[in-house]
Amino acid sequence: MGIPYAEVIGDPIAHSKSPLIHEFWLEKLGLEGGYRRCRVSVNELGAYLVERAADADWRGCNVTMPLKEKVSGCVTVQPETAKIGAVNTIYRSEGALLGANTDVLGILDILPADCFVGEAVPETCIIGAGGAARAMLEACRRLNTSLVFFNVRDRMKGFALLEEWGFGGAVGEVDNEHNLVTPYLVVNASPLGMQGGPPMPEGVLNIVRSMGDCAPVIFDMVYDPVDTALLRAAKDKGLRTVDGLSLLVGQARHGFRLFFGIEAPTGYDADLRELLTR
Repeated sequence: MGIPYAEVIGDPIAHSKSPLIHEFWLEKLGLEGGYRRCRVSVNELGAYLVERAADADWRGCNVTMPLKEKVSGCVTVQPETAKIGAVNTIYRSEGALLGANTDVLGILDILPADCFVGEAVPETCIIGAGGAARAMLEACRRLNTSLVFFNVRDRMKGFALLEEWGFGGAVGEVDNEHNLVTPYLVVNASPLGMQGGPPMPEGVLNIVRSMGDCAPVIFDMVYDPVDTALLRAAKDKGLRTVDGLSLLVGQARHGFRLFFGIEAPTGYDADLRELLTR
């Protein structure tokens, strides 16, 4: 056998920061191993997995767009991941290829104590209704969240998700003020504010800038840029924030364990963050 390796797949893939994260941890642990990028289109996914499954050195892969929703038919998917409808990690287990969504565990790891009442986050507002929002809904389920407010462009999608997941709550436009100021946690699970994508609406930013002392924690899943307009508005108001880079690293920790059979090292978070933001 050669050197064990994992990789990240998607199309495009050159922008991915995952190799930097995993190679950083491998170096700190002194482990022999590698982590690569591999461009794989939707049409190539099946053949790619057959080829990699036959490679004894391959430990698995992270999955990014546009493949997250296409993987389920190619690997064995855990029930909770099947409900989310998106796979971001494929790994080997007892000869089989399993699909998981480590975003959920990453979310649970990085939420600050300010969000919680006891062991629950009782009320959450989610901007967006796609795959990232569904991962957040699974986190809400595990956190015993009672109410979920959706701020979305297509309100029917928000209503459908509330019905599917069985949450109470409400659905409004992206800049619906009630939904933004009521909960303990506001999450941007949309591409709004992403590099090269549509900006976060000024209406949302103005609401955040006007929030009072009992404002929620603002969590933006976007990591490029790290300092999004939403987070800048929250910081200018002195609000508590969680950025998408924290989620990227948090979910990667769980993938690293699945790939290499060992926990990612701790104590180097500041160095890793500096590397990722150069």
